[in-house]
Amino acid sequence: MKKIIASFLTLAIATTAYAAPPEGIATKATKKANADFGARLPIADQTDFENANRGFLAKIEEPILNEDGSVAWDPSQFDFVKGDAPDTVNPSLWRQGKLNSIHGLFEVTPGIYQFRGYDLAQMTLIAGKKGWIIVDPLTTPAPAKAGLALANKTLGKRPVTAVLFTHSHGDHYGGANGVINKLDLAYDDVQVIAPHGFVRESIGEAIIAGTAMSRRVQFQFGTSLPAGKTGHVGGGLGQALSRGDVALVPPTKSIGEDGETMTIDGITFEFMDASETEAPAEFVFYLPQFKALHSAEVATRTFHNVLTPRGALVRDTLKWSKIIDAMYAKYGSKSDVLLASHHWPTWGSANVQTALKNQRGLYRYVHDQTMRQANQGATMHELAEKIGEPDFAKTDFGVRDYYGTLNHNSKAVYQRYFGWWDAVPATYHQLPPAEASTKYVAAMGGTDKALAVGEKAFEAGEYRWAATVFNHIVFADPANETAKKWLASSYEQLGFQAEAGTWRNIYLVGAKELREGNKSSGTVNSSNAKVLNGIAAIDLFDAIATRFNPKKMQGEGGIIQFTFADRKEAVNVDLGKSVMFPRAGQADAATAQIGISRTDFTRLLLRQVNPRELVQSGAMTVSGDTALMASMFVALDPVNPQFNIVTP
Repeated sequence: MKKIIASFLTLAIATTAYAAPPEGIATKATKKANADFGARLPIADQTDFENANRGFLAKIEEPILNEDGSVAWDPSQFDFVKGDAPDTVNPSLWRQGKLNSIHGLFEVTPGIYQFRGYDLAQMTLIAGKKGWIIVDPLTTPAPAKAGLALANKTLGKRPVTAVLFTHSHGDHYGGANGVINKLDLAYDDVQVIAPHGFVRESIGEAIIAGTAMSRRVQFQFGTSLPAGKTGHVGGGLGQALSRGDVALVPPTKSIGEDGETMTIDGITFEFMDASETEAPAEFVFYLPQFKALHSAEVATRTFHNVLTPRGALVRDTLKWSKIIDAMYAKYGSKSDVLLASHHWPTWGSANVQTALKNQRGLYRYVHDQTMRQANQGATMHELAEKIGEPDFAKTDFGVRDYYGTLNHNSKAVYQRYFGWWDAVPATYHQLPPAEASTKYVAAMGGTDKALAVGEKAFEAGEYRWAATVFNHIVFADPANETAKKWLASSYEQLGFQAEAGTWRNIYLVGAKELREGNKSSGTVNSSNAKVLNGIAAIDLFDAIATRFNPKKMQGEGGIIQFTFADRKEAVNVDLGKSVMFPRAGQADAATAQIGISRTDFTRLLLRQVNPRELVQSGAMTVSGDTALMASMFVALDPVNPQFNIVTP
C-alpha cells in the first residue's frame, strides 16, 4: 500500500510541476544542457570571425525587394544575433548564426569577390577579361541582381560574360534571371555552364517531388518562424532562403564526368566532376591564375546532409570522401585560398589542406563507423545513438553538426546500403501512425494516464520520450488540445537544445503549427511559370503523371498527341484506366490531337485560364476525341502544398 501511495504522490508531483505547458522559455534542463554543450567547445575562438570579415568592401543595408514589391531579403532581420548565446539557443549554433549574419561584398583575392549573407548561399564574382563570371546566382533574382549592382558600383561596371551553376540545387541557380535575361540577349553571348545531368536532376527535385519537398522545406529552413531568440536563428548552412520565384535557365554547356580545362573570358578553369556527392550533378573547380580552389558545396564550414530533411536522393559518403581527397591531393598544396558556395573562405595553403583533410575525414568517419556497427548487427537507430564523433570535431568548427548531423547522417548511410528496413520482422509491416497511436494510448490506460506519463517525462527533462508519448496522443486524437500543447512544448525544448539549425527549425516549426494551426508560409515557389516553361516537355509530363489518380479516370482512355509548335516539341500520352504514360515525339495513331504553345499550356496547368477560352481564342486546337484531354485533367489530383505533418 505504501508503494502505491508513494507512486501516486510521485506522479502527482510530476504532473503538477507546470500549471500549463511552458512556452517560449528554456527549462532548467535545457539551460543546463546548453551550458554543458558550450563548455565542451572553444566557443571564444575568433579565427572564423576574422575570416568572415576579411576583405570587406561594401554592404546593402536596406531591404531587397522583388518585382512585386515584396521583401526578398531584409539584411537587418538577424541583427539580434550578437553577444553571448541566450538560454534558448545552443551556443554552438548561436556562434554559427553570428558568422553567417555577417553580410556584404568581400574581396577574396584581387579579381575574385563574394556577395555573402543575403541568401542561404553565396554568389561569387570573378573578374574576367571582358566582364563578370558569376558563380551560383542565389535562390531568387532580386538578391542576385542587387549583388551584381553592388559589385558594379563598388568595383566598376562590367557586363556578365558567363554564369556557372556548380550544382543542381535551387539556391544556386534560381536567381539567374537577376544577372542575365535570356529574352534580352543573344544567348550565345553569355555562356551558362553546369555539370552534366544538371537539368534532369534539377527537375527531379524541383518538379517531380516539388510539392512535398516545398512543404518539407518549411520545416528544414523554418520559413514560418519569426527571426528571434526563441525562433529562427539560422539554418547552419546559411541564415535563410531569400523569398520569391525561382527560375531555371538551361545551360549552354555541360561539363562531363571526366571534367575539363577551359578558358572562360580569359580565365582558366580546371573543372573536376563531383557528381553524386552533395548533389547528383555537381562540379568543383580550380583557378590556377588565382591559386584558388572553389569547392562548390562539397566542402563548406559545416557537416552537410547525407539525406537532407526536405527529401532528396541519399548521397554517397564514400564517394564524397574520395572526391574531397582528390581535391586535396591535386590542389591542396597549390591553393592559397579555399572558397565555397556557402560560408566564408579559408586562406593559407596549410589551413586549406587541414580543412580539406578534416572534411574528407568527416564523411569517411560517418561511412565507416556506420558500416562497422551495421556489420556487427546494429540497427539504424541503435548505431545512430553510438556513432560518436571524430577527434578533430572537438576543435574544428567547420565539421560541426550545424546542417547535417552525425546522428541522422549515419541513418542515411544505413539507408543507402540496406534501405528503410532494419531487419527486425516486427518493423517490416508496421501499423500506420494513427492506428498504432490509438493502440499505444489504449495500452497506457487511456488518454489521461498517457498525458500523465508524458508530463512526468517532460518534468524529468526527457523531452524525446515526452514528445513520443504526446505525439501518440495527438495522432490518436487530433482534437486533444492539451496533448498538442504539451507536444509543442516538448518540441520547443528539443529545438532550443539543437546544435543543428535544421533540427532547431524542424522542432520549432512543429511547435508553431501545433499551437497556431497549419497555415501557409511564404517560401520559395519552385513550380511557378518560369520553372515550368524552362524544362523539356517530356519532363513536365513525367511530373504531371505523378498526379494521375486511377479512381478519377473516366472512360477507356486513348492516346493524346500534344504538339508545342513554338518549342518544336511533341509529347504523346498513352492514357489508360490505371496509368498515364507520356512519350516524347509523335504517336503513330493518336485518339486526340492538341496544339498549344508551352506558355499557354503552363497557364492551363496553373489554372490561370480554362480550355474553352483557349479554344475560342484560337490559342489551342483540339481534334479527334475532344473529351479525352478533359478525362486526363479530371483524373489529376489537385496539388496540396500545405498538407498536415504534425497532425494526422
